Amino acid sequence: MGGILTVSVGHPFDTCKVRMQATASHAPEYSSTFDCFKKILKNEGVTGLFKGMGAPITTVAPMNALNFFGYGTGVKLFSNDENGGRLASWQYFVSGGLSGIATAVLVTPGERIKCILQVQETTQGYSGPIDVARKLTAQYGIFSLFKGINATLLRDVPAYGAYYATYEAVKFGLASQEAGQDPWLLLKTILSGAMAGLAYWGVGIPADVLKTRLQTASEDKYPHGIRSVFSELMKTEGPRGLYRGAAPVFIRAIPANSACFVGIELTLQVLSKVS
Repeated sequence: MGGILTVSVGHPFDTCKVRMQATASHAPEYSSTFDCFKKILKNEGVTGLFKGMGAPITTVAPMNALNFFGYGTGVKLFSNDENGGRLASWQYFVSGGLSGIATAVLVTPGERIKCILQVQETTQGYSGPIDVARKLTAQYGIFSLFKGINATLLRDVPAYGAYYATYEAVKFGLASQEAGQDPWLLLKTILSGAMAGLAYWGVGIPADVLKTRLQTASEDKYPHGIRSVFSELMKTEGPRGLYRGAAPVFIRAIPANSACFVGIELTLQVLSKVS
């Protein structure tokens, strides 16, 4: 439920992020996040903002299961009688990094398909996620779907480390010391999720730009993968190019990740009542 809410709330911002990242900053197609939204709505309608959503929605349930499993495994490894399950920040960071490793194999093909659909301004190329997967596999082989997996790991291992460490720190800092139900729990969950999302993208956006450029390029454009992307980007755009599309990313991070953790907490409450 947390993953579904994340995708549903955040996908329009993600579409703008991918469109802006896929174009060079020295020859931008979109001058700002607002300009990107405006042009998509004008040329493609509201549905244009939700292009490629089928891929992440399809993979979000198993991906989130693996993500929290990886994180939970890390937390259990560090938990003992001495700390009572309350870990140090670096231990939450390492546990979060394990979740990034656990999900990379599922995340990469889903994001590869999503990004290709998001940069497509018409429906002439691909009709949907299944069509993208079928054509890529037929033309380039199954491993084409995993193009950008190194960039995904480069992004998700440190970014999920920051994500979970921040969530736990903010949640612990806001925790009520009084017994009984906290009337501010929902608001505190929203704030904790928002801060976690900002931390994730604060760490992960440079690698995400490299991943987007690689995954949306033609098969032979970058022979050495993210090394070739990074080299070209530094020559043509400089370090600022690594933060292309940052505005929609950070705008998206607040509602999307707040929705994620609210979904998780509410679902757990419902499940505890019916079990």
